[in-house]
Amino acid sequence: MQNSQYEQEYKKKVIDFFDKRTSYDNDYTIHRALPLLNLVQLKKGQEVLDIATGTGIIAIAVAQIVGSEGKVIGVDFSSGMLAQAQHKIEELGLQNIELIEADAEYINFKDESFNVILCSTAIVYFKDIPAALRKWYRFLKPGGIVGFSCCSEESCEAPLIIEICNKYDILLTSINEPTGTPKKCHYLLAEAGFENIEVKTQQLGFYRNLEQVREWNGGWFHPRENPLLQVTFEQMAELKAEYRQKIEAEATEQGTWYENLTFFVTGRKI
Repeated sequence: MQNSQYEQEYKKKVIDFFDKRTSYDNDYTIHRALPLLNLVQLKKGQEVLDIATGTGIIAIAVAQIVGSEGKVIGVDFSSGMLAQAQHKIEELGLQNIELIEADAEYINFKDESFNVILCSTAIVYFKDIPAALRKWYRFLKPGGIVGFSCCSEESCEAPLIIEICNKYDILLTSINEPTGTPKKCHYLLAEAGFENIEVKTQQLGFYRNLEQVREWNGGWFHPRENPLLQVTFEQMAELKAEYRQKIEAEATEQGTWYENLTFFVTGRKI
């Protein structure tokens, strides 16, 4: 499959996935987003860009901090997510948020437009993370701050799926691999020109009911490749059966552990 065709199908898959999440907001999604705000020291009157804003969890919190003198732009390519965000904005009567439906990886703004750029848990969906960070650097005013969050390479069931597929000579790469360690996050920001880089770590893992996780749908998100698209129906059935066996073997009285070691990363444009 050609790269451009794969990218189009991948982006459609991501959009469909998020469009279907009609009750996205919960304790987990909120609590994994808001720690970013503790690291960027927002002030009234600032202009802020929220990349992959989703249901506006970050954008709305920011808008309430920067006040009527400030402005927040939230960008996302999921119309379903943005509809949820718009509903919340209208309920709160906020006038300082603009939502834009667009692919955040390719959207452009004038240089030095924002004081702060934020991206909660979505940077790994980008095909070219270094290019995105270089653009964000341009979009920031001198002294501006970028903040994003991401998961470790060992998070989100990826290691188990990779392990199972490797036994069948199907080589998968985790979507979390490019930003999967504090060192990698630091390097990416430094290469884009950022300074005063900090990486805070927080374990957001939790136990899940075995009934919720014993069945794997065979899905795999990766912005550049997905070898699972080439497997036969029979091969996929084998992979799913082994996944079920492994996940059941790992279950405890508390349930199955969902590893979610999260990095909250900030850097400054000097």
